Amino acid sequence: MTDMHYDGLGVGLANPAPHSPLAVTSSQICSASELADSSAGTPKNARIMIIDDEPINIKVVRKYLQMAGYENFITTTDSTSAIEIIAKENPDIILLDIMMPTVDGLEILEKVRSNEQLIHVPIVILTASNDQPTKQKALEIGATDFLAKPVDPSDLVPRVRNALLVKSHYDRTEAYAETLEHEVRKRTAALARSRLDVVHCLGRAADYRDNETGQHVVRVGLYVGVIARGLGLDAGMVELLEHASPLHDVGKIGIPDAILLKPGKLTAEEFEAMQKHSQLGKKVFHKLSESEELEYLTHAELGLEIMGVAGSPLLNMAARIALCHHEKWDGSGYPLALAGEDIPLEGRITAVADVFDALSSKRPYKPAFPRKKCFAIMEDERGKHFDPRVLDVFFSRADEITKIQIARADMD
Repeated sequence: MTDMHYDGLGVGLANPAPHSPLAVTSSQICSASELADSSAGTPKNARIMIIDDEPINIKVVRKYLQMAGYENFITTTDSTSAIEIIAKENPDIILLDIMMPTVDGLEILEKVRSNEQLIHVPIVILTASNDQPTKQKALEIGATDFLAKPVDPSDLVPRVRNALLVKSHYDRTEAYAETLEHEVRKRTAALARSRLDVVHCLGRAADYRDNETGQHVVRVGLYVGVIARGLGLDAGMVELLEHASPLHDVGKIGIPDAILLKPGKLTAEEFEAMQKHSQLGKKVFHKLSESEELEYLTHAELGLEIMGVAGSPLLNMAARIALCHHEKWDGSGYPLALAGEDIPLEGRITAVADVFDALSSKRPYKPAFPRKKCFAIMEDERGKHFDPRVLDVFFSRADEITKIQIARADMD
């Protein structure tokens, strides 16, 4: 039977030679105990992983670190499973032997450093080798520090402590950055929502001029979204169109009530005045000139912030829709008499949605028409008022259109 003795650390040693890598002296024991008091502030709950093919080496290193107050250890003598364990356990520091069978420490070091999730984990190399090229290669791959075997606790504890403090600082910085990014996203979303609320209120304010429920602009926005998705536009563009199109008639704010609310047919002069709402709508979204902006700021310091929204993608889109939604495919529309694909797509889409809602809704000058009659009237305008492709997509989504009609119906 082999005689066993214990070195006072609770580690069984099979008669180690006085100068072997496994020999532990009483002065080393004292050093570990003293260093336990000098590691205040170190994250003692840190996950420390020790990889060494010799179990006794793991026990010695672990015992020294336990005496310094560390308690959370992950250990393995199987270098072939080390990478899998590291990925699963996500340690805060790795103490890694170099000379191991099958998979050596350099291979493990290289694989860890190639993993984005583990790149900032400190790796301290434990080696009895004085081979300078090996150390140089380990440094090039990304080793954090080196410790010579036999391990001296007066080296081990402070080096582990320092590496963990750096890692802890990095983790706190990362956590703060994530928190800050989350807060920025949250506030940006809140600002976007508030701007959308203002946009929707502006659209409804215009709609209330000749529609007591204000649901016309809501339905048009939803119809536009249905058509845009049917045309295969990306989600971001669909959302932009849905929010911008309810502003298509914002220029009505500048039309006199006598014309806007007239129950009968408009005279030529009245119709000419009514047509101006498209150009007025575009002007609403124009950014103020420098002189106008300065004058506005003398009235309210918040003016710049409010008016600075003009020029945003949403309001730029709204301006184009307001200007072009009465253009016609054959060039007979207003105010620019554009034709075909010269008319911005958003204008062509909104034209179909707007006309359908006008036909299917009650107005001072007409009753609401049934869907079949609305579609027949619109079909007659194929290639004249409407882009045929946009009209076909609208007809193909009739079921979705009907659901919107029912959900957003005007209530007298």
